[in-house]
Amino acid sequence: MKLMTGILAVLLVLLGFNSVYIVKEGQSALVLQFGRIVRFGDHPGLHFKLPLLQQVIHLDNRILTLEVPAERYFTAEKKSVNVDFYVKWRIANSANYYRATGGNEPLILQRLTPIVKAALRHEFNVRKLQELISGGRQDITASVRKQTDRAARKNLGVTIVDVRIKRIDLPDEVSESVYKRMRAERLQLANELRSTGLQMAETIKADADRQGQIIRAEAERDAAKNRGEGDAQAAVIYARAYGRAPEFFAFYRSLQAYRKAFAAGNGVVILKPGAAFLRYFAHPGRSEHTGMKP
Repeated sequence: MKLMTGILAVLLVLLGFNSVYIVKEGQSALVLQFGRIVRFGDHPGLHFKLPLLQQVIHLDNRILTLEVPAERYFTAEKKSVNVDFYVKWRIANSANYYRATGGNEPLILQRLTPIVKAALRHEFNVRKLQELISGGRQDITASVRKQTDRAARKNLGVTIVDVRIKRIDLPDEVSESVYKRMRAERLQLANELRSTGLQMAETIKADADRQGQIIRAEAERDAAKNRGEGDAQAAVIYARAYGRAPEFFAFYRSLQAYRKAFAAGNGVVILKPGAAFLRYFAHPGRSEHTGMKP
């Protein structure tokens, strides 16, 4: 009797342990009964099931990485490029994932890889090489993620979190042609910039010359005006001086004429005898007109 009681106790304990299961953080669980899914999507924690009749399968619910070896793709111009990329994915629907793969992770990678490659091949085939070089990677990865996520959710029960292109390598012959084309484009751009700069320089120079001519013309006009006003004032002063002392004015003007005539110091002046120009030399002591002493 005691033996039977002990056996029953042990069986009850085993059944008790077999009726509970734990889902860890970052996991999801499927409960199967005779190979058929009866429950899925349990949150982390302690859960119960029917002992012996039901089986629990734990699945990794974290974001996983699909690493794919570099593969060659062709652009819209039929030029080949070597593309190295990776995919971030996770389980979106545990039931669909199990039905598609039986919970076998290597199998999901085998089925997911062709889907991503097909989407990448389509995106590269519709784009030119220049677009890929100038920064079209972000558009490609966004489009590939959208396409593959839709197909992966429907067929595999997983979601594509991200698609990243690590490197795009060009074959040697393609790299040389790309380099030559980029060099030609940069030379063309440099020539255009130089031409634009020369045109702007000529425009600035022409505008500066025009402004200089305007400034000189205005300065000459103002100078002529000032000279005219000065000459007018000088004429008035001369007239007043002549009115007050005509002989002294004549004497002063003669001195100015002498200074100009003999400024060189070695010039020769030929005059007729008795010329009025030298009258102050002929009569140094007294004026012949007024009798004033100079």
